[in-house]
Amino acid sequence: MALIVRQLSGKHSDLARLIVLAVFVCLLIITVSASATPVSKKIGEYTVHVNAFNSDTLKPSMAKAYNIVRSKNRGLLTISVVKNSLSENPKPVKAKVRGKATNLTGQLKDIQIREINDGGAVYYISEFHVADKEVLDFTVYLTVNDNSSPFTVELRQQFFTQ
Repeated sequence: MALIVRQLSGKHSDLARLIVLAVFVCLLIITVSASATPVSKKIGEYTVHVNAFNSDTLKPSMAKAYNIVRSKNRGLLTISVVKNSLSENPKPVKAKVRGKATNLTGQLKDIQIREINDGGAVYYISEFHVADKEVLDFTVYLTVNDNSSPFTVELRQQFFTQ
């Protein structure tokens, strides 16, 4: 995708980056299993998109490009933040992101969130192990800039591995 942005650089580079981000998000949505229930939460001038699904639903080329292990026993959490605007298209923004996941018995699952920069697109992902029919409650904490108050987005997702 970075190659596409480089080829479309110049006066249309912002539009090209937004198109690449939109294509990536669409591909993620298309490749997600039917059980996935993404969450979008508008907080002030920002919208946060959070989704979780089995990583084996990703296309192999996409998984390879972002060093994601494809497996029915691995989950993938995706997070993106955009700044809303009435006068122009939403713009992806960087954020300080951390999170946690707990199962229904209250056991904490380690999720390490990493930032992906692809041209002007910015998103955050985490990979983790899942069991069949496991339900995880994700809590994502975000701070968009040092002057803003942190905010929280929650998502409950059940994973199927068989």
